[in-house]
Amino acid sequence: MAQVEATTERIVAGDAENVFDALADYKDIRAKLLPGQFSEYQVRDGGDGEGTLVHWRLQATSKRVRDCLLEVTEPTDGQLVEKDRNSSMVTTWTVTPAGEGRSRVVVTTVWNGAGGIGGFFERTFAPKGLARIYDEVLAKLAAEVEK
Repeated sequence: MAQVEATTERIVAGDAENVFDALADYKDIRAKLLPGQFSEYQVRDGGDGEGTLVHWRLQATSKRVRDCLLEVTEPTDGQLVEKDRNSSMVTTWTVTPAGEGRSRVVVTTVWNGAGGIGGFFERTFAPKGLARIYDEVLAKLAAEVEK
């Protein structure tokens, strides 16, 4: 089993603190940011960053659906980590200043991929597909904080 990684980033017009606060707001804002590949969104505990427990289903392809139950931590300033209780998937959101009134948001997801030929295809295609999904999330985040 090899580790699979998908990363995407975007510069957002907004200071890092406000952008981070929007991402960490699972109660209100985060649900608005999720594109159609996400369903059954539910905050089960908390709702604001550290200590949040959130559920969703992620349909990355027509055949690939993940039922995710995510524990949220904030290990460092400007960083949210979502660890899936149902799999090896970990998504890390990092928000840093990128000049006056701008922020860089980087989202990286890693998981233990399948072995064999299936694993080859997963390592080849899954990162691109997931990056497209998170590009859409980041575009919606930008629209939300740039209002």
